[in-house]
Amino acid sequence: MRVTQNMTSSRLIQNLNSNMRKMAIQQDQISTGRKINKPSDDPVGLTYGLRYRSDLTANTQYQDNISSSLSWLDFYDTQMDQATQVLQRVNDLAVQAGTGTNTPDSLDAINKEIAELKNQMTDIANSSFNGKFVFGGQLFDEQPYPSGTDPKTVSADAGAVTYEIGQGITIDVNMTANQVFGDADPAGTTDNVFSMFDRLSGALQSSNYSAVTAEIDNVKSRMNKIISARSENGAKTNRTELMQNRMEEMNVGLTALQSKTEDADMDQLYIDSTVSQNIYQASLSVGAKIITPSLVNFLN
Repeated sequence: MRVTQNMTSSRLIQNLNSNMRKMAIQQDQISTGRKINKPSDDPVGLTYGLRYRSDLTANTQYQDNISSSLSWLDFYDTQMDQATQVLQRVNDLAVQAGTGTNTPDSLDAINKEIAELKNQMTDIANSSFNGKFVFGGQLFDEQPYPSGTDPKTVSADAGAVTYEIGQGITIDVNMTANQVFGDADPAGTTDNVFSMFDRLSGALQSSNYSAVTAEIDNVKSRMNKIISARSENGAKTNRTELMQNRMEEMNVGLTALQSKTEDADMDQLYIDSTVSQNIYQASLSVGAKIITPSLVNFLN
């Protein structure tokens, strides 16, 4: 088959365009640092890349949920620690008042401190975190023990506050008022913390030493229940921290997979780009020699 000048020129232009397209792709990858800049670059790789991006987005949200959960759990631990300290002081005062050697003035002074400790316990029960009353269950905007009411008669909401800390993994982060302060006790006969305050106050006012001493076991009972609730809160904290570590490790793994799928090998890309430029320049040089002869040169 005879090779004509037109065939040579067409093939030359075709090869030059091919080299230019290759250089353009490489320049795009160098400028973006990514080897997939449009779906046609790698349809399969793009599918995996989108999946990794979706997983990373979900993982980021789980990490945010975990951080919020830990904040709640830490706040509950602080409040229950304060409640335990209040009851420890109540226990000390009950032991002191039950000796039978106190004067009426001493009992009155102890009773006044008991009243202040009750107010302190009410403040703890109405604690708020980020504008939400933490012992109010799901009724965040309502005080569990409103002022003007007898706290021992109040039945606070027991709804759970739940966070999703992993795919299909949830955790209840709140402690209910019943767990910490006791069930509502209109009759004032149980170890509801506010019932104990009222009974102690009445016994001190009447100098009933045996009744004061009888409350010591109730105080210890409620204190033990708060410690048990605090232990449960600690177990939730440990689990949440383990999930936090797991999410961080997953984030590292997913990021590495995404980078392997989408990111360009810059060192190799610079080498390939240099080679492509040299090939293109060589093609232009050879092409100039092929196309230069005119019709007169051909006739001669």
